[in-house]
Amino acid sequence: MPIDLVLVADTHLPKRAKALPDSLWSAIDDADVVFHAGDWVDLATLDALEARTRRLVGVWGNNDGRELRERLPEVARVELGGVRFAMTHETGQKAARERRMDQRFPDTDVLVFGHSHIPWDTTTHNGMRLLNPGSPTDRRRQPHCTFLTAQVDAGQLTRLELREARTGAPLPR
Repeated sequence: MPIDLVLVADTHLPKRAKALPDSLWSAIDDADVVFHAGDWVDLATLDALEARTRRLVGVWGNNDGRELRERLPEVARVELGGVRFAMTHETGQKAARERRMDQRFPDTDVLVFGHSHIPWDTTTHNGMRLLNPGSPTDRRRQPHCTFLTAQVDAGQLTRLELREARTGAPLPR
């Protein structure tokens, strides 16, 4: 049975926006598991996601204060349908990211991260998939605010789509 995922990071509420986009909430409502790769900024967002998701996997980010750090780990690990996920907020500079993450997360199939607000999808030399969903509230230099949806099916990550946060529409790669 496929497992539907939503991957999000860098919500920065209420500093960058007053609320998450409706299309993101709709995707969250349909998901089996939601990953949040840090920079929540407020406890209300964590509380809302915990109340509304079937399963939430979250980590704290560099803009998250003591209260969020007390409730969330710096690194989260979970296995879903035979796929080994890890998640952290920061991975450092993009130069040599794949090599550094192979060394830091050797037993991981998919690493979810945030911090840059820039969508990222690469595969390391060792075959680990690196995914950054961007930000649904602060696009910085990107053309759109974004999040990712995907499925785990038969031990594989499938149906990965970068989505425009305002409409939920898939974006071309």
